[in-house]
Order: sequence, then structure tokens, then C-alpha cells
Amino acid sequence: MNINKNFNEYNYNVIVIGGGHAGCDAAMAAARLGAKTLLITINMDHIAQMSCNPAIGGIAKGQVVREIDALGGVQGRVTDAAAIQFRMLNSAKGPAVWSPRAQCDRHHFQRAMKYELERQENLDIKQAFATKFIMDKANENIVGIETNFADYFYCDAMVICSGTFLNGLLHYGMQNFTGGRAGDPASIDLANNLKSQLDLRIGRLKTGTPPRILAKTIDFSKMEYQASDNFEEQFSHFTTENVFPKAEHKEMPCYMVYSNDKTAEVVKENIQKAPMYSGKIEGIGARYCPSFEDKVIRFPHHEKHLLYLEPEGEFTEEYYINGISTSLPPEVQNQMIQSVEGLENAVISRYAYAIEYDFIFPDQLERTLMTKRYNNLFTAGQINGTSGYEEAAGQGLVAGMNAAKVAAGKTPVELSRDTSYIGVMIDDLVTKEIIEPYRLFTSRAEYRLRLRQDNTDLRLCEFAHQNGLLDSEKYLQFVEYKGKLENSIYIAKSQKVKGKTYWEHLRLLKGKFDIENEQPIEELPFDVNELELDFVNSFSDRRAMKQLAIEAHYEGYIRRENQSVNRLNKLEKWRIPKNFDYNEIKGLRNESRMKLCKVNPTSLAQATRIDGVTPAEIALLQVHLKRLQNKTENNS
Repeated sequence: MNINKNFNEYNYNVIVIGGGHAGCDAAMAAARLGAKTLLITINMDHIAQMSCNPAIGGIAKGQVVREIDALGGVQGRVTDAAAIQFRMLNSAKGPAVWSPRAQCDRHHFQRAMKYELERQENLDIKQAFATKFIMDKANENIVGIETNFADYFYCDAMVICSGTFLNGLLHYGMQNFTGGRAGDPASIDLANNLKSQLDLRIGRLKTGTPPRILAKTIDFSKMEYQASDNFEEQFSHFTTENVFPKAEHKEMPCYMVYSNDKTAEVVKENIQKAPMYSGKIEGIGARYCPSFEDKVIRFPHHEKHLLYLEPEGEFTEEYYINGISTSLPPEVQNQMIQSVEGLENAVISRYAYAIEYDFIFPDQLERTLMTKRYNNLFTAGQINGTSGYEEAAGQGLVAGMNAAKVAAGKTPVELSRDTSYIGVMIDDLVTKEIIEPYRLFTSRAEYRLRLRQDNTDLRLCEFAHQNGLLDSEKYLQFVEYKGKLENSIYIAKSQKVKGKTYWEHLRLLKGKFDIENEQPIEELPFDVNELELDFVNSFSDRRAMKQLAIEAHYEGYIRRENQSVNRLNKLEKWRIPKNFDYNEIKGLRNESRMKLCKVNPTSLAQATRIDGVTPAEIALLQVHLKRLQNKTENNS
């Protein structure tokens, strides 16, 4: 770090504002690329705080965490260190929708992430409020940030990962308090300066969290016990040693219970006290994660709702009640909780609340997560209108990588829809109309047979290594595994047993291959001793066995999907200039012209995904781009 002449002025390549899940992976990515990086956070002891459920993964989210790990990111590795329960969701269905999920020790996760950040080369951490942007008025670029301590930090590129802190407002019934989350102050000055200094379009969103209750006041005997799955997998693909010790208590149980008509009646009698229904909350909440009062009012035909009691960690008695998020007043929350079987004497340790916060409309971003207005400003996480730790970390990694590239004078890169769920999410954010917190699902990915949780390293490690995200040790592990797998596939397709190739036999397993003590499951019509020695050696680990069975089963489906991907890639090659004038194209409807100007797509493929733009208008755009290309070639 170079210190300027004045004691309170400092120079960095990249500054990351915010120490949540987006900020952590953004700062780590930038530092791994060699950028001198500064992470500014309001409270260093709350880095990577799990404000809501202390769990990582889930439907589509688990795929994202494994993608982050394949890209050299940190969230998966820290999750493995802090996991106290692991489950593979959708395991009864096909492998394309399997999704890993881990319940974590909240405090262990937080400490492990902080320790990772502190040990990372090229990365400094400062506890402070970022308050005001330092602008270069000559070219209208952002050149730094001022803090509440009157420190001036200068940079070549910046990433804002402010989470729910921008003008954050907490609601407990009719009472409200300013705050970024319970126990932390809101970021007021920074929020105001996003409008007054940067002139970005700002909206308002809302999210919430359930109450926490003390274990000693719960009667678990009235609830259904949910043990951890017996899976050997973890989130990280690599065997590198964690810098932070693993949680001692590997498996802690969760419990399931249902609300009842008494719970619903408490809500109905007090619905006028809910700020969402009284008009006190202006922000829009997540459709796919509704408050409990929303469930009762919008779905009156459901007499009960499933609740999960999940431990917050090994050395705490607090339980998180998944499924009963609410903003009703504390006295009503007590009535709701104590109406549930097994919770008649439950004591709430932390009341539930809703929080409103500012976000920027993500159509102001490019697919690199760089703002269209400022070519060295990036945003990631809930500021972009998303929800979830996993979505935030995935965006953070992309934004941090590209900020480091811009700081080094290089061109930022995009992740495509056909290679990653992260690419699907970012493309949706900048292309679609975002009016509520965005949540990722497997159904949002048109190529989900390719985007499985089991092959994220095969999809992304080469990209990560080429872009400086993946270190040599991890890359060599990937190359070794990939070589083993390719050799296994060759043998499987060339060697026969009982009249069929091994590949044909594996296809019958429908991707559900399990192995214990290196013995194949009964569905295989031959014994492991009948296999070629090289083939057996290639299957020395369970993951390689499963990967081969999945690849064999999906081969035909993936071949057809690849044809669709090839068509997409042809459209992606039709790049649209940044300052393209859509007014020059005759035949476009006014609605389509306005949407194209608003989104400003970077490729013809992205233009096809804008709502309301017809195939005929895409054809017109393609013809115009061809003419522009010919004109450019003739002039040169």
C-alpha cells in the first residue's frame, strides 16, 4: 500500500464497501488477482454475518456455492468448516436438480470468514462508515471514498456491497427503527450520496426474518426429528487445508412441526398491526419467501404450514424457526409461537422483524456488474435487488474479479447462461424487469442439465484459472481429476462386458450411482472384478463413479441441449456496440425501442431475452448489425 503525503490519504487498486457475503467474495477475488484491495465494513466483528437463516445452499443456491468454489471463491470452503448438518435436496429426483444445503454454526462461519480475509495477501480491512464518494470531475469517474473518520481512500475501481444497510429501516409491528439489521446501524450518508452524487435510480425493497427461541423452552418430543443426510460430499471440490478448524460437532439435528388454526387465528385478529398491511412499509417483499401473515391471508385454504426448527450453532441454545418470518408486534409473536405444538412454553430470545432498504435498479448494470454510467464502479448483492447469501457471494466474486481487471487496465469478462447459474442470475438481473427481490431457482436456467452441482469444476475451473481466480494448487487437483475422468469415459465406451459397453450399462443407472467399499450397486449386471484394472483404478473415489453414471445417463439429453447452446452462442457473437442507436432501425415498435434503449444489451442473444421484443424485431436488429459490420469493414 502506498501512503500519500497527507496522513489520512491512502491508495488502493480496488475498494470494496460492505463486509457481507457479497463483499467478502468480492474482496477475496480482487486480491487473488493481485489488486491491492481494501474492504471497508461498519463492524469487523459482523463480517459475513448470517442475518437470517444460518444455512448455505438449497435449490439452485447449492449449485451457486459450488460454482463459487470452482471459481476459487471462499464461501463453500467456509461452509464446509462451519457445517453442522448437510442435506442433498431433491435427491429423489434426477441429478440435474440435486442441490446441496448445509446448516451452519453461525458464529463459526463468521469467524472462519473473517480469518480467511485477514490472511489473504493484498487485502486490508478497515472498520468505518463509507460516507461520500470522491469524484474526478474531469471525466466524471469515481476515484475514492471518504469515511466518517475523514480518511480518504483512493482507488482505480470500486465495488459496493451494501446489503440491507442503505437507509435501512427495521419494523416491529407499528414501531420502526433505523438500522442495517438488528444490532447494526444503517448507512444513511452513503445511501443519500448514491442519489445526490452518482445520480443512480434507487428503489425500495423489503425482506424479513423469523424469531429465535431458546432450546430449553422447546418440547422436541412433539416434533419430527430430521437427521443429517449420510453424504460424503462437501461444498468444496478441493482438498486444500482450511485455515480455520472445522466445527467440532459435525451433525446437529433439525426438527419439523406445523402451525395450526390457532396460529392462523392469532394472525387474522392482529393483521391490522402488520406494517405491510397497514401501509407503513413501502418496499416490495420477496414473492417466494413470504411472511407468515402473507401465508395466512393469501392462502386461507391451507390450514397449517410447515415450520423447521434449525440450530444456530454448537455453542448456543438459540433455534431459528424457518417458515414463520413476520413483522407483527412482539406481543403477537409470542402468541403465534406459543400456539404451536411443542412451543407452548417457548421463550423468544430475538423478535422477528421486517427491514426496508434501498437498492439500485439493475438495468443500470452491464453483465460484468459494472455500472453503465461509471466504468470503474461495480455493485453486488442485495443492492442489485437480489436475496440470499449465495446469490450475493456469486455476484461479489464476479464484481471483484472485474474490478481488479479494470484497475489493471484490462477488459472485464462475463459469465454466460450456458456455463453457470451465476451467469443466469446476472443476465436475468440486467435484462429482466426487477420489481421484487430476485431469487434463483433451477427453473430459471434453460440449460440446467448442463448446470448440475456435480460438474461445476468441469464447467468453470479452466475459466477461473485463465482469469487468475484459481491458484496453481487447486488447478492441478482439477487437471488430475479431469484426466482421470476422461480416461474412464474412454475405457467405458470402448470396453464391453456381457455384450454391452460399460457406458451402456452405466446409462441404465439413471445417474443414481452409489458405491460403498468400491463395490457397484446391484443394478449393474456384472461384478467389479470383471472390470478392466485401469477402469477400476479410475473409480478409486465415489465422486468419479457418480460422475460417470450421470454423464452416461444424460448423454442424449445433453447432446440435444448442446445444439440449443450452439444456437445461443452464435447469437452471443453478434455484439452490439455500447452506444448503438436503436432510433435508426425502422420497423421497431415504440415499446421494444424503449426497452432496448433501457437495457442496452451487449449481444443479440441478450436482446432476445428482453420481455416484449419479438423475433421479427430481433431479425431487424440482426440485419442492421450486419450492415453496420459491413460498413466498418469497408471503411477499414
